[in-house]
Amino acid sequence: MTDVAHDQAQAGGTLADRVTELMLQKIKNGEFARHARLPSELALAQRYGVSRTVIREAVSRLKAEGLVETRQGSGTVVLDASLSAPFRIEVDASDARQAVLRVIELRRGLEAEMAALAAERRTPAQSGQIMAALLAIEAAVADGQDGVEQDLAFHTAISDATGNPLYTSLLQFLSQFLRAAVEVGRISAAQRDDFSGQLKEEHGAIAQAIARQDAPGARAAAHQHLDNVALRINAADARFWNSEGGEAAHKLAKSEAAAVFGAGADAEPA
Repeated sequence: MTDVAHDQAQAGGTLADRVTELMLQKIKNGEFARHARLPSELALAQRYGVSRTVIREAVSRLKAEGLVETRQGSGTVVLDASLSAPFRIEVDASDARQAVLRVIELRRGLEAEMAALAAERRTPAQSGQIMAALLAIEAAVADGQDGVEQDLAFHTAISDATGNPLYTSLLQFLSQFLRAAVEVGRISAAQRDDFSGQLKEEHGAIAQAIARQDAPGARAAAHQHLDNVALRINAADARFWNSEGGEAAHKLAKSEAAAVFGAGADAEPA
């Protein structure tokens, strides 16, 4: 076990939590100096003994705090901490169902416009990547997996097709909240065959609208998808809330209490 993994196991939280904290300390004490370039993703992964995915998530959190930014040709650069003023919101984390619904509501606006822009701007290759991501969800579910990571990859492929890297950057940061929300939605759908079929059709409708470059249709399909996710969550019974789906929802409630656009001080990110 690496030192970071050992510290994380002792203190609780995730590896990304611990790496973010360590990198933040180095920014504060000047080891990662202002206006200097951060070490590469690979170098940071080796330094902390974690995967590059963990490093990517930690850096995305530092970006959301206004502490670093990615500059073309310069990599990720440390900013002047005194100039950062991240936006935070606090929510009531006592209601797991409400926490899930709040994230779904946030996704509704973000992903609808993302889908519309993707339909307007996507290249043939990007459309193929979206379709491939859609097939990867089906393959994962058929193989007995929950499909959560593949579901997130599908939405990331759409964000990439917008041609606006800010969508992908925001989606990457929000993944700490979206992963749990998607997990809740997929577990809920998996408990009923009709719900599972609906989920597949909704994703297909978004992908097909993007493929035919129908921006209004893609926006409407994304809206419908998130509306239906909310309906499925509201329809979940006590069995669901006492299952792994309920556990994921409570995890989300704890993480969402931190913030949506910046990690808060009183709760641990998921």
